[in-house]
Amino acid sequence: MSLRITPSTQPDSTNKSIAETVNSFGVHDTFRYGPKSIATDILPKHPLEHRLKHWEETQTNLKFTLERRIYGIHAPVRQLMERSIVSRVQRAPILPSSNLSLEVLMGKDETIDFEDFLNVPELSTDMMDMHASMEHKLGIKL
Repeated sequence: MSLRITPSTQPDSTNKSIAETVNSFGVHDTFRYGPKSIATDILPKHPLEHRLKHWEETQTNLKFTLERRIYGIHAPVRQLMERSIVSRVQRAPILPSSNLSLEVLMGKDETIDFEDFLNVPELSTDMMDMHASMEHKLGIKL
């Protein structure tokens, strides 16, 4: 619980692992996550990249901390509960969908960001297999 307005300039020191990008054989899944480069994982990133990556998280934590101090613990707990309930409703992963109710709860419906017009799934040239995407979403490995 801090009243930090901007993220810190120093990135968090974490251990690097390929655990989140492994396939059923225990090696890096290049087809889904692209080629793995050890140099990009080990070398330090630019401080601005770290700030931009954690900007929204820091703003949300500040908002919840202020609400907790003003209204009590129930206000941020209620908002987090509403967000988790609303984020569960989704279409199949290959079908284009927008979660408008989650955007309203997070306050993103009032702004126009580059994701709104540059990241349109209908204009994507990627062809995905419906069965493979559902297996990946549900964690089913044959």
